[in-house]
Amino acid sequence: MFSALAWVRKGAAAAAPTKQVLTDEEFERIKEQLGHQVEDAKQDLEEAQTKTKESDDVEDIYNLHDYDNETSKANPLFTSVKGLAYYENNEEDPYIQGNEEEEEQEELMIESSDNLILAAKTEDDISHVEVYVYEEEEDNLYVHHDILLPSFPLCLEWIDFPTNGKDKGNFVAIGTFDPQVEIWDLDIVDAMFPQIILGQIPDPNLKVGGKKKAGPARVAKRVQAERHVDAVMSISWNKTQKNLVATGSADTTIKLWDLNRPSAAITHYTHHKDKVQAVCWNTLQPTVLLSGGYDKRAFAFDSRDPNSIMAFDLTADVECLLWDPIQAERFYVSTEDGIVGCFDARSPNQTVFTLHAHDDAVSALDVSPHLPGCLVTGSADKTVKIWNIKDDKPTNLVSRDIGAVLSLILGKSLCYSVLS
Repeated sequence: MFSALAWVRKGAAAAAPTKQVLTDEEFERIKEQLGHQVEDAKQDLEEAQTKTKESDDVEDIYNLHDYDNETSKANPLFTSVKGLAYYENNEEDPYIQGNEEEEEQEELMIESSDNLILAAKTEDDISHVEVYVYEEEEDNLYVHHDILLPSFPLCLEWIDFPTNGKDKGNFVAIGTFDPQVEIWDLDIVDAMFPQIILGQIPDPNLKVGGKKKAGPARVAKRVQAERHVDAVMSISWNKTQKNLVATGSADTTIKLWDLNRPSAAITHYTHHKDKVQAVCWNTLQPTVLLSGGYDKRAFAFDSRDPNSIMAFDLTADVECLLWDPIQAERFYVSTEDGIVGCFDARSPNQTVFTLHAHDDAVSALDVSPHLPGCLVTGSADKTVKIWNIKDDKPTNLVSRDIGAVLSLILGKSLCYSVLS
């Protein structure tokens, strides 16, 4: 099952992604981030060694210590082979043709014309993010590499955050049922640990009554100002102030993070009374944030002055919301009763239009930045629809039965859509 999708801006990915090499500096960084998990691993190892010593009596009884020293009367396996050739490396071996490392690196190459799509996938209780490459000229879509996740993924957000003196970045922020956000470098293949963790739990194995308590339930679900204490359901990256990320959680709070200081949120907002399903920065007015939750309300506010909040009452719990890419004051909200509403952030007491788009929850919603007035919706009723919303009079143009739709995104640099 695909639970979330995201585009990577064309040309943002490194032409030659690197494979993870665990240097001393990288090991120290991981060790510092893992913290108590390293100590717990050492403790588990000592316990395992203790159990091994208890089994020594069995080895003495059956003389297992000298098992490998016993002579065998069996015939040798290769009686007709006089010797086996051994080579220091593959280059000296005449039977190995070509350089495997060069061929592997060539397969990892990404062209500037390639389109990258991120897809959160769960299959047989194993969750990961697959990085797809779409070669437009050859109409070829394939998985370039993937990232293994510790928990079921709920949302993805691509991030261009420059690090290590670079002028651009290529990262993905992942929200899961865990209360922290992992940010992975997409230019590193087979990475073992995320580059940044927002709101990392100080002690991943809190002890109760002398015993470890593992899993997401280990965190007391009392709202904290510094970090989330429940699943992260939505993420929005500020494309103007690139070090800022907003997150919405099942703990009913919205938190604002500085990627340069990821250990604790720089501020948080508590105007929702239930789970926060969606958050979204306004790309044309980058200090304005939009949020929607399971309290059947949406809020638009300036992050610099959260007390000046515009509240919008809805007919049901929020599924998706987004700002209009052309008209900065407008936004769209879809709800679980099949309704899509268009609002003006300056007028909370009225709607621009209301559209009964589907017979079930509108779980996917996007507006084209290329075609003014083009709205696309997807639903649990197994349909995807394209609407003309020009003149604020929605008209259905296309409707297709494709199966339950959980996520939908329109291309930001080209007119493609991706469904899951």
